[in-house]
Amino acid sequence: MGDANARILDGRTSAPTPPPQRSGPPRGRASAARAHGVARPRLWFEILLIAVSYWTYSLIRNAVPEQKTQALRNADWVWRAEHSIGIAVEHTVNHAMNAVTWLIVAMNYYYATLHFIVTVGVLVWLYRRHPGRYAASRLVLFLTTAVALLGYYFFPLAPPRLMPGGHFIDTVMVHDTWGSMASGNLASMSNQYAAMPSMHIGWSLWCGLTLALLARHTWVRVLGVLYPVLTLLVIVSTANHFWLDAVGGVLCLAFAFAVARLWYGTTLSRLPRLPRPGPAPARPSEPSPSGA
Repeated sequence: MGDANARILDGRTSAPTPPPQRSGPPRGRASAARAHGVARPRLWFEILLIAVSYWTYSLIRNAVPEQKTQALRNADWVWRAEHSIGIAVEHTVNHAMNAVTWLIVAMNYYYATLHFIVTVGVLVWLYRRHPGRYAASRLVLFLTTAVALLGYYFFPLAPPRLMPGGHFIDTVMVHDTWGSMASGNLASMSNQYAAMPSMHIGWSLWCGLTLALLARHTWVRVLGVLYPVLTLLVIVSTANHFWLDAVGGVLCLAFAFAVARLWYGTTLSRLPRLPRPGPAPARPSEPSPSGA
């Protein structure tokens, strides 16, 4: 009963109750956000994923045949190539740094530990401070590592310290410090001829770029820039890599960034820092005052 557009209640005209409005972004926008990987990551899943991924990486890397003859042949080729373009200074750097005992020992520990500690630290920082960019950044790191496995398989390479007649110093052995798993008593646990590309450079450059692009504080961005530079000096000083191994690490990272750019349709720094909330559920309609 009553007018279709109004009700008479206690002598006053009451406009009909408007339909309930949904809060939050439209459904299509929320779906796009999820498709672009900006949903809040689940902590337990990330811990499990990183652990399984690193275990798989180590398993595959160490399962690649240690082709010693081919690896030494490739090392000779790389060494000649660097001489031809005028960058073969690894021997000079290796001997100069080894002359300063405290410095080279510090570099041995740097090589053995920071590779893992800093990478995990940046992942944790991304998860806490930039959860909307975490999944995309993690994808870049994983792709970089996956491409490196192809290099280990198709281009076995001996590090400078294992080149016969190269007169490089294995600084871990000489100074009896705990360092690279490819030296000393731990050598049997690691593929010694998986030097190209250098994931010390691939991972450190990923860390450095992530901090330089996303960190708020200037001093953190400066550390981000310095970290891969120092890592490059360390891997050469300890005779674990050639300069060109570092170039290989950079190329792996560049490929991973390109794939992530295509997948997400934008650069990582332009993704939202915080996950976009999904659409809120609609509230049920309230009964009218008349009970109709």
